Amino acid sequence: MSKAFVKASEEDDDSPETPSGPAPSGPIYMTRRGWNTLKAELDQLVRDERPKLVETVAWAASNGDRSENGDYIYGKKRLREIDRRIRFLIKRLENAKVVDPEDQQALDQVFFGATVVITDDGGHTEQCYQIVGVDEADAGAGRISWISPLAKALLKAREGDVVNLVTPAGPREIEILEIRYE
Repeated sequence: MSKAFVKASEEDDDSPETPSGPAPSGPIYMTRRGWNTLKAELDQLVRDERPKLVETVAWAASNGDRSENGDYIYGKKRLREIDRRIRFLIKRLENAKVVDPEDQQALDQVFFGATVVITDDGGHTEQCYQIVGVDEADAGAGRISWISPLAKALLKAREGDVVNLVTPAGPREIEILEIRYE
């Protein structure tokens, strides 16, 4: 494999991406918890993981032939991955707009940061979701991105409202039972 091919593929990996595509250039909305989580990950990579890996790569390089040195090859690859993630996190945090749910003025409407209790089957089962930023979304934990179809349907609604959500399985009517900002 030629060095030109390796260099080109390494350069392609430098673009920061989210699971849904390239990072947006405008503000990135997130809660304080989401910002703290990204900051903690950045600090852990910069202070702990990267220095240990640099030490390992330096040790592996001192062992001689680098072309067949697994520790060196894997270490360099992992170092590129860490550096790419560090750049991504720095850009994300620089463009972040932290939205504090406690500062919300219209507490009777659903906006970013709201925790919403809903039902869609006539009141038999309730589901609870918090509307959060793209980086914080975890549907299994009840945190949905503010750009998700469900969150878009809920935005600006009030307690007692019934909103329509179009899903691949067909349209659903969702009743909002409770709105709270935590």
